[in-house]
Amino acid sequence: MLEVLQGLIQQYGQGAVVNNPAVPNQHNEGVMNEVMEGLMGGLSNQAHSQGGLGSLLGLLGGGAGSGQSMMSNPIVGSIAQSVIRNLMEKFGLSNSAAANVVASMLPSVLGSLINKVNDPDDDSINTGGIMDVLSGGKTSGIDFGSILSQGAGALADGKLDMNDLINIAGGAMGGGRQQNNGGGLGGLLGGLFGGK
Repeated sequence: MLEVLQGLIQQYGQGAVVNNPAVPNQHNEGVMNEVMEGLMGGLSNQAHSQGGLGSLLGLLGGGAGSGQSMMSNPIVGSIAQSVIRNLMEKFGLSNSAAANVVASMLPSVLGSLINKVNDPDDDSINTGGIMDVLSGGKTSGIDFGSILSQGAGALADGKLDMNDLINIAGGAMGGGRQQNNGGGLGGLLGGLFGGK
């Protein structure tokens, strides 16, 4: 996942950072690294927050919209604000310069990442790999691609909650409805959602 993300950062950073006169050349690499770290940190925090896994899966499943409309997604907006603040503090960029870098890069990088995750012909990255990295290995072995494809109906209301995930994942793993009893899939998802 990190290699794919690094490639996307380099690709979209060329215009947003390297060819941007508002970013001093000596800071080009640092600015791009900050965008990557901010994106990874923000997604990881979301994966570990109570109720955040459902929102994150919705985002990775393409639920954030595309292009600049993605910036209105609460997860993306929070990441953007954090990265803008860090670019200003660490590299002395003005608010408008930092905001322009983030607005140029973040939706493009995240949109391309989401497209890759959802492209059945692109095996460079998948939802399971992303979730495994972001959760620190807590989701290893869960086939999120299968879960998301089977969960289209659950996303119809615009949100994916723990009960949706337990039902979908239980069916995907052949186990029917799993109870959140502290063990098995229910316990794992409960832990990721911040439950006991």
